[in-house]
Amino acid sequence: MVDYSVWDHIEVSDDEDETHPNIDTASLFRWRHQARVERMEQFQKEKEELDKGCRECKRKLAECQRKMKELELAAEPEGGRGELEKLQAEAQQLKNEERSWENRLEELRKKEKNMPWNVDTLSKDGFSKSVFNVKPEEKEETEEQKEKKHKTFVERYEKQIKHFGMLRRWDDSQKYLSDNPHLVCEETANYLVIWCIDLEVEEKHALMEQVAHQTIVMQFILELAKSLKVDPRACFRQFFTKIKTADQQYLEGFTEELEAFKERVRGRARARLEKALREYEEEERQKRLGPGGLDPVDVYESLPPELQKCFDVKDVQLLQDTIGKMDPT
Repeated sequence: MVDYSVWDHIEVSDDEDETHPNIDTASLFRWRHQARVERMEQFQKEKEELDKGCRECKRKLAECQRKMKELELAAEPEGGRGELEKLQAEAQQLKNEERSWENRLEELRKKEKNMPWNVDTLSKDGFSKSVFNVKPEEKEETEEQKEKKHKTFVERYEKQIKHFGMLRRWDDSQKYLSDNPHLVCEETANYLVIWCIDLEVEEKHALMEQVAHQTIVMQFILELAKSLKVDPRACFRQFFTKIKTADQQYLEGFTEELEAFKERVRGRARARLEKALREYEEEERQKRLGPGGLDPVDVYESLPPELQKCFDVKDVQLLQDTIGKMDPT
């Protein structure tokens, strides 16, 4: 049997409606049409505002998660623990906000589905939107699986990742990713982040800034893929189209994120150098330890100035005379 229930919620067409002979039918129909259009416009505006709020929340969450990943990759738990905890709290709050936005959107979609059809909605073009290859949801990987996957990927494609990191022009980057679409992934972005920190530690500042640019290119592509819910390989061309057509707001956002990323890299590099210096000093101190675990440098610094002078000039007689004049306690 044919299911005709789909036609149960259709508003009566104006030309099928019967009116009283004394009523100006044309004016009534115009008023009805205008009221219907205004309701639809208001509904569409509400939908767009919710959609915009949801996208902005997702963007902030992705940025927060990216910063958390950079901290984790930097492998400096002592210096970045406080910042990491702050970002984790912010991420949890954004996740709650994201769920709230999605729930409101879902309620609006249900409301839209139950709305009666009319001449305006029935006559809309149903084939005017692009369809993307939606990326299927993946199971959450363990840290061990992620580490193994990253290591295997880098061993196989390190040379290609470094080549991409050295590119400068938008067209060159787009062509290289078109020829090597497997590079459009989290593993490439993670490798580039670590490479940037390594370069800054080695004081190769200009090269670090070049690789940082390509790191943000990859991160923007991944963020775009998340917002569209597609495989990154299916949307990297859209990123280059937006950035090359000089979308001012998009370009400014890219530049701001690039500068913020370079500053974070410099901070991570300083923290790594300070940690290495502390470890070196501790190692040297352990080598100096004498009988009873005493450090000669600590002992020297704890002596009165007159005794320090005796050790400085290496005069045994002066040392004995000085000790003789001092209070035995």
